[in-house]
Amino acid sequence: MILHPGVLALVLSSLLVSGMVLFASWQGLRVLRAWDLASGSARQLDLERRTYLVSTLLAAALGIELVSLFLYVFTADAVAPLLTGAMCAAGTLRATAFGTPVLLLKLVNFLLAGVWLVVNHADGLGHDYPLVRKKYALLLPLAPLVVLEAGGQLAHFAEIRPDVITSCCGSLFASGGDGLGADLAALPPGPSSVAFFVAVSAVFAVGAVFHATGRGGVPFALAAGLALPVALAGIVSFVSPYLYEMPTHHCPFCLLQREYGYVGYPLYATLLGGAVAGMGVGAIAPARRIESLAVAVPVLQRRLASASMLLYAIFTMIVTWRLDASALRS
Repeated sequence: MILHPGVLALVLSSLLVSGMVLFASWQGLRVLRAWDLASGSARQLDLERRTYLVSTLLAAALGIELVSLFLYVFTADAVAPLLTGAMCAAGTLRATAFGTPVLLLKLVNFLLAGVWLVVNHADGLGHDYPLVRKKYALLLPLAPLVVLEAGGQLAHFAEIRPDVITSCCGSLFASGGDGLGADLAALPPGPSSVAFFVAVSAVFAVGAVFHATGRGGVPFALAAGLALPVALAGIVSFVSPYLYEMPTHHCPFCLLQREYGYVGYPLYATLLGGAVAGMGVGAIAPARRIESLAVAVPVLQRRLASASMLLYAIFTMIVTWRLDASALRS
């Protein structure tokens, strides 16, 4: 399975990203130990030059990390026809013990990488590297997670055997089954739909207050971040059956297939993008008190909040449109 083009792309890109992140983390440790902007020493000048290189490398590496989440699911879906019993990406992920944990790791790393990129961009808006320590401190917990993800991904695809029967999404996301997927599918659709729209509405409400007053960046980040798991649970519990027009079909992965118009890609892209942009508003909120960023950060926060609200609005419109167009009625 390693020789599949999508698998090769994933494995090679993950090794590249891991190497770049580890190199950047090592440089980050040097910065955290010795950074002193008031010093004119040769060591300080060397650190300042290295920050440009490291920031450029990390921007590229973490950009690849963002894309790899979607490539991982796409490849898992493409590999599914080669596996006995698999109907979509869900079966491929369940083919080994590593598949689903790697997906969850990729989701966590997507959010952390997105927030790091926001902090890094904000740091570039100041003339005195005001967030350099914060962004390298944030990188340190991200580095081992990226390496762990790369190792788990390699182990997953290396262990897949086409002759081993795996589970189909129908059993994994059946309301009477075991596991997280079955638990989400068993959630009552009424309360799930209420929680779904309340969580998204909270993003708009808190975002409107933030735009009007310039305050409440952290509450907005919390609202945007909490809306993500609520929305994902809602997709499994009540959105998917309407999109498939089958009351017992709750799989969140079949939405990525051609017969359903690949609707899952814009759905998940807008949801994750909205969460990252919203969380970024909170991540850079303390920088408003830094003199060199006092003007630039509030402007950036408003742009991020606008992007988050727009992406959540598009996500909600896609869901509402598909629910209204569905032939399934409760």
